[in-house]
Amino acid sequence: MATRTEMFCEILIAILLPPLGVFLRHGCCSVEFCICLLLTMLGYIPGIIYAIYAIVVVDHDRYRADYWEPIN
Repeated sequence: MATRTEMFCEILIAILLPPLGVFLRHGCCSVEFCICLLLTMLGYIPGIIYAIYAIVVVDHDRYRADYWEPIN
């Protein structure tokens, strides 16, 4: 979980450049980043709204550990 300062900086970056804020939180080839990039190209405001949602609500770290575990 991110600290308050990290979250504030990510939200501030997401307001200025929405895909960059999502990239810093979720990585380059994530679904969240691709959706944010598409929404930002279609309209700046939908990109900002989704970026803030992806940073604040979507906790990608919780699901990442289960996804990358090798199958035994």
